[in-house]
Amino acid sequence: MSQRLNYFQAAGDLAKKCMELSAALNQKPVIKELGQLIMLRASQLNGCAFCVDMHVKEARMHGERELRLHHVAVWRESTLFSARERAALAWTEALTRLTNQEVSDEEWGAVREHFNEEEIAQISFQIAAINSWNRMGVAFRATPGSADAAYGLDKAGLN
Repeated sequence: MSQRLNYFQAAGDLAKKCMELSAALNQKPVIKELGQLIMLRASQLNGCAFCVDMHVKEARMHGERELRLHHVAVWRESTLFSARERAALAWTEALTRLTNQEVSDEEWGAVREHFNEEEIAQISFQIAAINSWNRMGVAFRATPGSADAAYGLDKAGLN
């Protein structure tokens, strides 16, 4: 399948604002700690091949272990994630899989147990941002790996 639309060219001013949000989030300690796991899991759930490819490469470049990346899809059954990481992954799923229901008190309580309000807000903005990027990637068929050189992801050594 070929890419339908280059949304960076078609709406560059808006793409730039989304990039600014992503860059601001990447400066937050909780996002530095958990951002790649959050973005990978949301991208898996949304079926965004471009973003899955990108976030696996970014995570490897930041030292994430390969086996843990394979286990993100099965994190509930895996023993490789801490309680804090599991809470972030559960919150990612709750906010990514929004339907005609609210986020449950149980889901809220689980994330509150491991994060303060500022961290929850930052994680939630990260989830909202990656869901936006996923929707653009899926809608316009962004080609996995097509931006590797631009983002330095060719250095990940994952071809």
